[in-house]
Amino acid sequence: MIVLIVHAIIKPGAEEAYKQVCREVTEPSRKEPGCLQYVIHQSTENPLHYAFYEQYADQAALDAHRASPHFARYRAAIEPLVESRSPGLFVPIV
Repeated sequence: MIVLIVHAIIKPGAEEAYKQVCREVTEPSRKEPGCLQYVIHQSTENPLHYAFYEQYADQAALDAHRASPHFARYRAAIEPLVESRSPGLFVPIV
């Protein structure tokens, strides 16, 4: 299993547009073979801070997600909305 955690800070005023783009990518991502979990969170302390928690069966499943048309649409749509993104890959240790 591989886990992807992405933190995104969006631009002020982009909250509703960003949430809509996130809604559009969530369902098709969850239906991908090898996607075990795909959840997007909004910070309770900073409404401009979002965190993605994604679990995939393996690197191949994550690579397939990143190559999917819905992910490409998501990346293009968020470009003008996001201030910064910081992804990190993790594997379980226990």
